[in-house]
Amino acid sequence: MKEAPVLAIVVPCYKEEAVLHETHKRLSQLLDRLTTEERISSKSYILYVNDGSTDRTWEIIKEFYKNTSYACGLNLAGNVGHQNALMAGLNAVKERCDAAISIDADLQDDVNVIPEMIERYMEGNDIVYGVRRERKTDTFFKRTTALAFYRLMKTMGAKSVYNHADYRLMSSRAIQQLCRFRERNLYLRGLVPLIGYQTACVYYNRDKRFAGESKYPFKKMLNFAIDGITSFSVKPVRMIFWLGCIFLLIALCVTIWTLRAYFLHDTVPGWSSLMISLWLVGGTILVSLGIVGEYIGKIYIEVKNRPRYNEEELLLR
Repeated sequence: MKEAPVLAIVVPCYKEEAVLHETHKRLSQLLDRLTTEERISSKSYILYVNDGSTDRTWEIIKEFYKNTSYACGLNLAGNVGHQNALMAGLNAVKERCDAAISIDADLQDDVNVIPEMIERYMEGNDIVYGVRRERKTDTFFKRTTALAFYRLMKTMGAKSVYNHADYRLMSSRAIQQLCRFRERNLYLRGLVPLIGYQTACVYYNRDKRFAGESKYPFKKMLNFAIDGITSFSVKPVRMIFWLGCIFLLIALCVTIWTLRAYFLHDTVPGWSSLMISLWLVGGTILVSLGIVGEYIGKIYIEVKNRPRYNEEELLLR
């Protein structure tokens, strides 16, 4: 039988002072229980990653570190985004734990399924996904767009787990493999399935946010979706090629029809058809250039090879 694993819980935080005390209370109580039951090692801990918050988030984390036994902290020098902050936390714990669980600080993900995650890990699974049973707490717009996004990702050929965000357990060796992916445009929900180790899922109901406001407004969600699609699929570029072929075929047909009308002296000034054609073709060109530009922009970011984040202060025991 395996020994009780050293568990690290990685919590990315951005302006979470309103909820952080409750988050730490619930996670600490859970670790107390699991340690007492000898399901995890007494060396287990929580790593809070401060993603350049401008409120008291880092001061609260330092208080936790001084006054409680489980808390550790990582302060990033500036806001680098949720995915990079999460990656920074996983990178910091990869050699200091047997398994790590990533969870957001807003308490929407059910911490009570963590024991089940550990059970699946003890059964030999290197990656355990936390998957939502339903999306009743979401607005109709968010629920509909999320469903459309997952279906689009599947159509584009990207591997993803439906209704899974970034609530997951990963073994230390799975994290080591994840850290080998060097791209700057991170989309961890798509990267983790590429690791290929044995996986399992646990299911839970997502709660409403305990306090504070969502850090993912529509603009960020849209950018996140674009990153997810363009980081894992070249199908949009191929679609442009086939769209170009279709327009060439249409242009050929229009040319034949125009020549026929000309030689039959059946030409009539066609202002409406001309304008529609100009707008349609012009719009298609602009959209196509935008998609190609998205990929060129990502190449531009990758070749610069800048660091994803800079650590300002690391508090570990």
